[in-house]
Amino acid sequence: MAAQLLARSVAFSHGPEPVLVDVSVTVAPGDRVGVVGPNGVGKSTLLRLLAGALVPSAGVVVRAPADLTVGLLGQELAPAPGETVGELVARRLGVTAATAALEEATHGLAAGAPGADDAYATALQVWLAIGAADLEVRLAETLPRVGLDAAIVDRVADRLSGGQQARVGLAALLVSRFDVLLLDEPTNDLDLDGLALLEAFVLGTDAALAVVSHDRRFLERVVTSVVEIDEHHRTAARFDGGWEAYLDARATARRHAEERHAEYVDRRDRLTQRARTEREWATKGVAKERRPRDNDKVGRAFRMERSEQLAARARRTDRAIDRLDVVEKPWEGWQLRFTIAGAARSGDLVAELAGAEVHRGAFRLGPVHLTIGAGERVAFLGPNGSGKSTLLGALLGELPLSSGTGRVGPSVVMGRLDQGRGRFSGGATLLEAFLEETGVSVEQARSTMAKFGLGSLHVGRPTGALSPGERTRAVLAAFQTSGVNTLVLDEPTNHLDLPAIEQLESALDGFDGTLLVVTHDRAFLEHLRLTRTVTIADGRILADDPR
Repeated sequence: MAAQLLARSVAFSHGPEPVLVDVSVTVAPGDRVGVVGPNGVGKSTLLRLLAGALVPSAGVVVRAPADLTVGLLGQELAPAPGETVGELVARRLGVTAATAALEEATHGLAAGAPGADDAYATALQVWLAIGAADLEVRLAETLPRVGLDAAIVDRVADRLSGGQQARVGLAALLVSRFDVLLLDEPTNDLDLDGLALLEAFVLGTDAALAVVSHDRRFLERVVTSVVEIDEHHRTAARFDGGWEAYLDARATARRHAEERHAEYVDRRDRLTQRARTEREWATKGVAKERRPRDNDKVGRAFRMERSEQLAARARRTDRAIDRLDVVEKPWEGWQLRFTIAGAARSGDLVAELAGAEVHRGAFRLGPVHLTIGAGERVAFLGPNGSGKSTLLGALLGELPLSSGTGRVGPSVVMGRLDQGRGRFSGGATLLEAFLEETGVSVEQARSTMAKFGLGSLHVGRPTGALSPGERTRAVLAAFQTSGVNTLVLDEPTNHLDLPAIEQLESALDGFDGTLLVVTHDRAFLEHLRLTRTVTIADGRILADDPR
């Protein structure tokens, strides 16, 4: 039998709340399975169940054969304090654990422990299978491919920038050696060059693959099938044939479900009306005959019998309604209904830099000459580490200039979504932070956040305990409440699900203020109606192009 990773009727719950119910998934050689569904529906949980990091409350996860190697690469690197890049990659790829198991088995073999031969053979097989023997060599060769110096392997990982950490994560993926790869949002924070490397690796690997992603272009290009987790029932359905086939099949299934429901409602309503009419006629006929108009007993008996027949027909119609197969209306899950509250138009000047330089450690930005006018829609493009976020910080007056000048227009009312989602990440509760940010009433704050899927379970939690996706939705909720005339979005689609991204695109389409955006989401860029792109590399503006 070909190697396979199988989940059979798997279920999982957090306390009394079901996360997944009766989910079956197969990941086999040649498969590139995209796992999709709204935020919080259990996509990452499914990957962790497949990897063995969680134990299902029902059902089983089977590795066939039993020594199948499975690697789960989560969306957050989460380096341990003081951990070097090399140590982080080794831990992330299971090499640290495999090395410890091999050392323990070696000690057992030397001590002559019972079963030591088999334990050592198994540990050695795993150690070799995941590429532990030459990991250091392969990592040193791969780091320059992702734009990092090989010497970074000895640097402390949690001191790297977000872009550098993203490239370390990509390097770890490129040197991984698993029979089955489980990837959770692998495109987050990758630049266009990184995305190209990722796609080439995924399309060329022999490993079977299951991937959670919100990147539509990535899914379009790489997946061979899609597993969609249903938000209402928490079950899963598989669609083979790739991303476009999935979109077509889902739309067709939705249309057929709506048609079946409409047919059922029409049939039920017609029968209900017929029964009501028959019952009314029968009732009126009986009432009339109780007040005889003449001595025609034969006619009266005939009319009474006819009324009774109508009543019998009404009862038969009621039974026909009861026999109808009920077709439930297709379930409509929570949907983000997002608008951006506008402020009065800013002056002609939004922001300007003249000969500006920023020094941040070894990184140098500038000199930069840049002017942003009211109503412009500008995308800042460039590889990770090129200085896009630093340029935004300097342009908006958030970073001190080492030389040169900068200014922000006096009537600019800014809405800012930073890459680290730091706006809602302190120690206050979400409700407290939202009130401080927006100045609205408690009732309006709760109502607005509820529209963004942030309900009673969220508003009392410390903002630092929220997920990146929840913090992103909190910022978007603030945009809907507080009027702005300038939006600054740094990787806005990270941590949003596909329906939320589409709603964000729709809201931005109707926003008539100034838009400054940094993103590597190719589909998102295509929807922005840009007026200008500014391309940055190595801390300098390479191109400033009108669209």
